[in-house]
Amino acid sequence: MLGMCRGRRKFVAASLALIFIPALTWLYLSSANFTVKLLPLSPLDPQSSLLIRAAAEHQDVDLQLRDVEERNLALRREISLAPRVPTHSNSRQGKQLHTHSTEEGTGDSEAKKGAASGNSSDCVPQPVVNKCETIHIAIVCAGYNASRDVVTLVKSVLFHRRNPLHFHFITDSIARKILADLFHTWMVPAVHVNFYDADELKSEVSWIPNKHYSGIYGLMKLVLTKTLPSDLQKVIVLDTDITFATDIAELWVVFHKFKGQQVLGLVENQSDWYLGNLWKNHRPWPALGRGFNTGVILLLLDRLRKLKWEQMWRLTAERELMSMLSTSLADQDIFNAVIKQNPFLVHQLPCFWNVQLSDHTRSEKCYKDVSDLKVIHWNSPKKLRVKNKHVEFFRNLYLTFLEYDGNLLRRELFGCPSETDHNSENLQKTLSELDEDDPCYEFRRERFTVHRTHVYFLHYEYEPALDNTDVTLVAQLSMDRLQMLEAICKHWEGPISLALYLSDAEAQQFLRYSQGSEVLMSRSNVGYHIVYKEGQFYPVNLLRNVAMGQVNTPYMFLSDIDFLPMYGLYEYLRKSVVQLDMGNTKKALVVPAFETLRYRLSFPKSKAELLSQLDMGTLFTFRYHVWTKGHAPTDFAKWRTATTPYRVQWEADFEPYVMVRRESPEYDRRFVGFGWNKVAHIMELDAQEYEFVVLPNAYMIHMPHAPSFDITKFRSNKQYRACLKTLKEEFQQNMSRRYGFAALKYMTVDNNS
Repeated sequence: MLGMCRGRRKFVAASLALIFIPALTWLYLSSANFTVKLLPLSPLDPQSSLLIRAAAEHQDVDLQLRDVEERNLALRREISLAPRVPTHSNSRQGKQLHTHSTEEGTGDSEAKKGAASGNSSDCVPQPVVNKCETIHIAIVCAGYNASRDVVTLVKSVLFHRRNPLHFHFITDSIARKILADLFHTWMVPAVHVNFYDADELKSEVSWIPNKHYSGIYGLMKLVLTKTLPSDLQKVIVLDTDITFATDIAELWVVFHKFKGQQVLGLVENQSDWYLGNLWKNHRPWPALGRGFNTGVILLLLDRLRKLKWEQMWRLTAERELMSMLSTSLADQDIFNAVIKQNPFLVHQLPCFWNVQLSDHTRSEKCYKDVSDLKVIHWNSPKKLRVKNKHVEFFRNLYLTFLEYDGNLLRRELFGCPSETDHNSENLQKTLSELDEDDPCYEFRRERFTVHRTHVYFLHYEYEPALDNTDVTLVAQLSMDRLQMLEAICKHWEGPISLALYLSDAEAQQFLRYSQGSEVLMSRSNVGYHIVYKEGQFYPVNLLRNVAMGQVNTPYMFLSDIDFLPMYGLYEYLRKSVVQLDMGNTKKALVVPAFETLRYRLSFPKSKAELLSQLDMGTLFTFRYHVWTKGHAPTDFAKWRTATTPYRVQWEADFEPYVMVRRESPEYDRRFVGFGWNKVAHIMELDAQEYEFVVLPNAYMIHMPHAPSFDITKFRSNKQYRACLKTLKEEFQQNMSRRYGFAALKYMTVDNNS
């Protein structure tokens, strides 16, 4: 409206200018014709300077005249080209829609609406959102895939936002776990998150038969007035397949435009679904005109409660279900049936607030230029493969947010003080106590870095065996070790927990890789947990802790991604749990480690075959030629002939691969990159009086690969090695303080790396 008023003022000014300026100019030029023409004077002559100034003024007036004429011409062109508000047909549905909505058709802009309303001079300034006003957003999210989708939506909102945000997630237990961990580690300032148990709401909507692919969760928007806090007055409700192309505050301000009894802000449906002409005998639920899409909803919760919304939609649903039997589009059908009976409830939003990219829609009529878009809605099972002449642009916008580095969204809001976050406050205090002049500052800082973490990035489904012997393989990896996943899945049939250190873009590459792998897609018992890249070191022990934290079996086998376990190791370890009474004793079962330098290896299917390859030089004991001390206590000579498990003693730098109970201590985070990360953990197990027992018929083989970036830094950087030595000494001192006299041996042994 404000823009429209300014436009009118410009038009009036331009019209007046066209009348008066030419007249004044004509008088000026005419008067000049009656003046006596003088001979050219010297530049130093005062009269000459006066004439020069007069000529300059004449030229200025001429330029102003041309400028006004050009602006007036542009104004006329703009007015003549301004599209008129489409008129509806004389059908009853069209009249109803016209009567109860001033923003018609596919969502004309406010300027167009003003132009259509006549020559009213009411120039009311547009309302704005207060700088630090909190915007409330509600999202229903259930399952692994929806949790992954909602992250892209959240990124697009955070990218544009200038206000504090409060997300209200209605989730199942899976999505709650994933999103709670994600937001806790994301640590975005001025963002609050609340969760509401969708399982507790199922009884509210489970009586409604629904054929939509969203299932029962697609009906839960109906009960938001009952679910969300009673003091919450308004909320924006979004589907998970939404992408924002503008600041969500622009949508929030639309609440100020609600009039009378309007309580729902919705965009007209852009397909012909509710017109019932998509195919023969297509019979949709009743709707007002084309109906409304519920991918984006503005809810005035306080007014809805006063109108007894719960009773209103229930009575409508019960009545319609007598003839319709089930919903086809979940909550959207019921919302539309209510609006059909009570059209005064709806405030129609311009359709750029919900550009619906499903097949057979009029989405292309929502905008003249793609820059006009506000919200893109991928509301089709086909998602990014829908038909639209601009779909490539929309897809690229979506992929931009999909792969956008979420760490960049941790920025503070300018001029809006955030509420005290004790976790963030404690972290900043800890970091401020570090000495930035310390040569090992970056190592020490890494220990306290909070890495954004997305657990269960892919679908996971596994219930541990009831005999309390189940074992999960735990490992960590980065993008350059991705090729090992299929081989490990073939060697280990039990559950696996993997922490992947990836960027946002690499996470999407991993997703495509996994979805294209028959081996990986056939396994539902592999948990993939993304830890997003940050800092200059590979946080190896943090990754191990993340993977360990998601283990749901009584035992875990702590391995590395570049090792292939022997065939049948999973069942062998489960039998060993019973044989060695693991449930009542503190044992760490050692799986002897070997290696090959060959990229193509006929993997030994038995201990006898392995010993044969060992004798032929095809296999070697792990690191025998580089780091003998790491596995020497395993006593490979004894293992060759052993038929029963045997106990070994801890020695300096011992770092075997072990199976332990799930409650075992975590890895120490001060060790990053290469060096001493497993050694410190084994030392901790020994300090807690774990027995190290070598399994006589178990083995694992390290497969060759290019050296990691971190081991290259360790070998080439003297300061790197010096800092590692310092961290080792500090760890040993900490062990002495924690475990007292029993830990003195860790201080006296020679721990050269």
